[in-house]
Amino acid sequence: MASARKLRPIHERGPERQPKKVLFVQGGGQGTHDSWDDKLVASLETALGAGYTVSYPRMPKEEEPDPATWKKTIDRELRRLGDGAIVVGHSIGAAILVDHLADETWPVRPAGLFLVATPFMGRDGGGEGWPSGELRPTREVGASLSDGAPIYFYQGLDDDTVPPSHADLLAHAFPRATIHRLKGRNHQLSDDLTEIARDIQRLE
Repeated sequence: MASARKLRPIHERGPERQPKKVLFVQGGGQGTHDSWDDKLVASLETALGAGYTVSYPRMPKEEEPDPATWKKTIDRELRRLGDGAIVVGHSIGAAILVDHLADETWPVRPAGLFLVATPFMGRDGGGEGWPSGELRPTREVGASLSDGAPIYFYQGLDDDTVPPSHADLLAHAFPRATIHRLKGRNHQLSDDLTEIARDIQRLE
C-alpha cells in the first residue's frame, strides 16, 4: 500500500502566488463611476476570479474629463501597481490612457492593454473620428506605441456613442493590435466583459 503523501510545513512551502493586478480606467460622463462603469468592473471581477485584483479609481470631474488631470490619476495608479499590471480602459478613459502611455515619461510597463469602446481621435477639423482637442491624434499615438505590451480593442457593433467605424480607424493606427467587433453589444458592451477577461487570462 502506498504511503500517505506528507504535506510540507507551511514555512517550508514556496511563496503563495500573488493576485495579478488590474487597473480599470472609467469613461466620462455624470455618474459614470457609480452607475455605469461599476457594472463593467463587477463583470470583469466575476469573470477573472480570485487570481486577480481590480483597482477602480474615481476620475476627477468625470462629467467633464480633463486629460491632464486624468493622466495624473492614471500615473499615480500605475506607479502604485508597478510593472506587469494589466490595464483596462473604457471610452474616453481609454483614449486618455493610451495618450498618456505614448508620452513615454512613466516609469512602469503594463503587461497588456485592453481598451473598450475607444474613440478614434482625429485632427481637429479633419473629419475623421472625434476632434482630438487636448489629446494628440490617435494615428500619432499608435506610432508611439508600436512596440511593447499587447493591445486589444473591443467595439460593440450597436454602440451609439462611439461609432463602430472607429474600430476600422484604430486597426490602421495600431496594426499589431487585436480588434474584436462584438455583435449586438452597446457602448457598455451590455455590461459583459467576459471576452476581455478571457484575453487577460491568456496572457499567462
